[in-house]
Amino acid sequence: MNRGGSSPSAAANYLLCTNCRKVLRKDKRIRVSQPLTRGPSAFIPEKEVVQANTVDERTNFLVEEYSTSGRLDNITQVMSLHTQYLESFLRSQFYMLRMDGPLPLPYRHYIAIMAAARHRCSYLINMHVDEFLKTGGIPEWLNGLEYVPQRLKNLNEINKLLAHRPWLITKEHIQKLVKTGENNWSLPELVHAVVLLTHYHALASFVFGSGINPERDPEISNGFRLISVNNFCVCDLANDNSIENASLTGSNYGIVDSLSELEALMERMKRLQEERDDEEASQEEMTTRFEKEKKESLFVVSGDTFHSFPHSDFEDDMIVTSDVSRYIEDPGFGYEDFARRGEEHLPTFRAQDYTWENHGFSLVNRLYSDIGHLLDEKFRMVYNLTYNTMATHEDVDTTMLRRALFNYVHCMFGIRYDDYDYGEVNQLLERSLKVYIKTVTCYPERTTKRMYDSYWRQFKHSEKVHVNLLLMEARMQAELLYALRAITRHLT
Repeated sequence: MNRGGSSPSAAANYLLCTNCRKVLRKDKRIRVSQPLTRGPSAFIPEKEVVQANTVDERTNFLVEEYSTSGRLDNITQVMSLHTQYLESFLRSQFYMLRMDGPLPLPYRHYIAIMAAARHRCSYLINMHVDEFLKTGGIPEWLNGLEYVPQRLKNLNEINKLLAHRPWLITKEHIQKLVKTGENNWSLPELVHAVVLLTHYHALASFVFGSGINPERDPEISNGFRLISVNNFCVCDLANDNSIENASLTGSNYGIVDSLSELEALMERMKRLQEERDDEEASQEEMTTRFEKEKKESLFVVSGDTFHSFPHSDFEDDMIVTSDVSRYIEDPGFGYEDFARRGEEHLPTFRAQDYTWENHGFSLVNRLYSDIGHLLDEKFRMVYNLTYNTMATHEDVDTTMLRRALFNYVHCMFGIRYDDYDYGEVNQLLERSLKVYIKTVTCYPERTTKRMYDSYWRQFKHSEKVHVNLLLMEARMQAELLYALRAITRHLT
């Protein structure tokens, strides 16, 4: 949308819809009914998720054992398409929220609220407002950040950086938080907070990427919810809140029907495996391919109405609804491409120099016992999870595809694996999938059903949920690596 109006003051208050040309007030809100889609997800047919839950008694056992809310919520229902992973997820989440740890229980839920607010994720905010009160939290804190203790306020900077530009975190940020004084954080407390922040930033990506519906609570919602219409027109309500984007309908290989799209992907996987067996690229060539992929990610635009405008225009037009904004400081701060043009001074994070396995894992375990083992199990589970299928094909080795998805997320956060050929990312991930990945990972609140539907059209919904799990865990690990590296540098 462009700004419209006849004077500077009017221009500040109005937008022009590029779709129907209607003039809109920036601060306008409307009441819309709850989604017509029943079930846990607006993207996935209810019967697919319900069938999975009906046949799997294990899911019900896991909910009884590890759910803090005591109910089968919508996130859990969608994740139950992958019960093995769900167990790892619920165990680690239960540990960080309920088991012995450095932080008091209400603090844990308030930190979850602060993290979710960075992406305006009202689903997670509402969930943890309830949990915060149930665990003895002070109701006044829910009026906003100005009502919380200074030490919680001090987390704002690291919350903001972790959520949007984790590569900017330095040991100075850590030193500022742990310096002596009445509002200081101990290192174990800080590690616990960092684990919570990264977990809920990443979980917001899963919520938006999987189209998780609000939990039905008629007493509170009365079937309606208030939404801000600052970044879309009413005409978009019937249009997935997104103007059709040309980049979503094509791919690197031209427009093909979904069946031949699948066959083409299978063929490319086979060819890449043969090339890999024949000869290995030099280290210099591998570096060149990473830099190329990193720069190309600049031109993968998120599929929102503002995609054709400079980044700053989007920030100016972003108005946050009051119930979320109370938990956010500096709402205009968002993701910027690691490889921004003209900013070559940011050094690439070489994964080999600071790995989760050799460095992050032991540091977390030392300062916040056992969470390292649980996170490690969860990362390994999602990375290795496979049913050896791709859509209608069976006995398929999908390792190459899973690695491309995981490493592409890390590439957007400036993390490079020396032993990985980034040429594979371009071969395996079509443009519409790259748009989806970048949006879910970096701007999850902009994800639409059209974007979810636009890639891998022959694949099962459970396979797309698997993609979302990979994106979520890759994002969490990337944020953790930057934070833990800064803590390590503070300690040395």
